[in-house]
Amino acid sequence: MTADVRPHAEEVDDVTEDRPDRRSPLRTALLAVIAVGLVLLGGGLAVALGIGRTADPTVDSVDAGFSRDMARHHLQGVEMANLVAERSQDPEVQQLAFDISATQTNQAGRMQGWLALWGLPTSGGDAMAWMSASGSHDHDMAGMDGGLMPGMATEEELANLRQLSGTPFDVEFLRLMIRHHQGGREMAEYAAEHAQERAVRELADTMAQTQTAETGTMTDMLTARGGTPLPAP
Repeated sequence: MTADVRPHAEEVDDVTEDRPDRRSPLRTALLAVIAVGLVLLGGGLAVALGIGRTADPTVDSVDAGFSRDMARHHLQGVEMANLVAERSQDPEVQQLAFDISATQTNQAGRMQGWLALWGLPTSGGDAMAWMSASGSHDHDMAGMDGGLMPGMATEEELANLRQLSGTPFDVEFLRLMIRHHQGGREMAEYAAEHAQERAVRELADTMAQTQTAETGTMTDMLTARGGTPLPAP
């Protein structure tokens, strides 16, 4: 006769009762994975629905106004800096101009990129109107020459610069660029304090610090070449 090897009912119950305990570590791990997945899914849905996000800057915000105006301000600085390679023989001035051109081209691109990301125009609007948006600044626009922002060179000044070369060019370039930096610094300091977006505030603060340092350097260079600064904007 074949031996009956089937477990008795009591033994079956004991085995069944033991299985949950033996599998609990696996179940715990699976539950943890599921929980993490749900959290990630919820986070993704939150981003998709805009939960926990601030609204994009509006067209008349400090962020947008600063990005538009400073990009324009920078591009004139780049225009002046790009004249140096052909009109200056001074290695120190050439290196300075290269650094300014590279830095301000990059920064202008970033600001125009933000505007595109926010779905806003890259030009237009009243220059620097955003600096009085918070009610804590009252910039007098009446003194702006032809709508130029503080520190920007006039067309006559640019035409004169293009006609110079050698040391006379170096001196006039430094004079115009010092004033240009001084004018842009005020906008950068205001945006660093009042902009909504962290990236805008950080870039503006970097600009303010960099242009302050470069202004000091250029003033020393100008003095060494027998020049004197233009009146501050």
